[in-house]
Amino acid sequence: MFVTPPPTSSGPTELLKTPESWLPNEHSLYRPRHSSRQRTALTCALAFFFVPVFLLVVGVRTEPFENRPLREFPGFGDGWSFFTGLSGWATDHLPLRQAGVNAADGISTGVFGDPPGAAAGAQDSTAGTPSTGRVPKGPQAYPQVIVGKDGWLYFGEDMHTRCEPVMDLDRVIALLNRLRQAVEASGRRFELVFAPDKSTMKPAQLPDQYAGHDCAPPRTAEFWGKVPAATRAIDLRGALADTERRLGRSVYVPNDTHWTFEAGLTMTYALAQAITPGVTATWEAKESGIRSWPADLERLLGRPVDRTLRAFALAPDGGADRTRYLASDFKTPLRLTQPDTPRGTLTPNMAVVADSFSQFASPFLAATCRDLTIVHTDTVAAGDDGTLKGLFEDRDVVVFEFVERNVVGGSSGLLRDEAIDRLARVLAQIPR
Repeated sequence: MFVTPPPTSSGPTELLKTPESWLPNEHSLYRPRHSSRQRTALTCALAFFFVPVFLLVVGVRTEPFENRPLREFPGFGDGWSFFTGLSGWATDHLPLRQAGVNAADGISTGVFGDPPGAAAGAQDSTAGTPSTGRVPKGPQAYPQVIVGKDGWLYFGEDMHTRCEPVMDLDRVIALLNRLRQAVEASGRRFELVFAPDKSTMKPAQLPDQYAGHDCAPPRTAEFWGKVPAATRAIDLRGALADTERRLGRSVYVPNDTHWTFEAGLTMTYALAQAITPGVTATWEAKESGIRSWPADLERLLGRPVDRTLRAFALAPDGGADRTRYLASDFKTPLRLTQPDTPRGTLTPNMAVVADSFSQFASPFLAATCRDLTIVHTDTVAAGDDGTLKGLFEDRDVVVFEFVERNVVGGSSGLLRDEAIDRLARVLAQIPR
């Protein structure tokens, strides 16, 4: 700010502008050019801008920690989107950002009592939820992660698919039975198995109020009361409960939406008994150590935490361990064969159309199947005639494994007329 001093004589004169800091100290408009607060602010600003640059120069790099890749630098050819995308890129690549998020989350949780992940942008489990539990339409109304009791976390999509289904359960049943008909009409055996959601098997740890708490449980009850029987699917809930009682521990964990290898082994036993009754009589399974696995719900909260899972060795003939722990999301089909066929082996050529829950069964399927292909449901749903022919041409048994959330509301890409029609047409051309 500038002030104009009064003229020094009565004659005409040119007025001179004088900076405030040049005025005498006792002048009422005097302001120092650099106060202690200004110097502090300037120091903080310099540190804010130049410390990250220095860290980049010395080699500190940011790694992805929020269950998604880091944003790429926007292209100069993107027009105005270059400027709008620049902020997100700069935020993602800020050195030591993960440490800052974790520190803020610790303060938010420990000091202010906020739910875990609030500092990372996670939504409170009751966000947007009136006392009735009803929420506005759309997935944005449901948090990615629901914070339950005793540190348990749940996947918000469990509630979204139940409360806002894309089709009713009668339609789901009809499409699943059409899928069965398409496979069986080609001379192949069809098996269907549902992996229960964590919210189905462990509802006691859900919070008292959460988005969809009034509509999700009734849909769950209706699903299990109607769909397995109407589609002749394998209902694993009883077998999983038996496994928990026998082992004395849960087959679901607090910080991940998936089940464990114990549950995958339980599913393998159930499938084998359905395909070849009595084949499991010679099977011997025992614990074989610990394996690390990313905890997906923690990562959705911006915390790169791994969970430790008990691994198992499975010998179908009671002798040598034949398990194979392979990292695959099945988007590219995984083909596994046995060099020989010991007692207890499933001899039909099998295809398992699966999702991420089958990752925890794949070591045991590999141990017990003579010739096995595992492929993701999305790959089959989007596959062209050539892809489908290559997947199923020499398969005798086709198993479909769906996690509950993908069928309870009809959201799976395979529950579409065009996907089933295409599969039926291809299988009819390559009968067994």
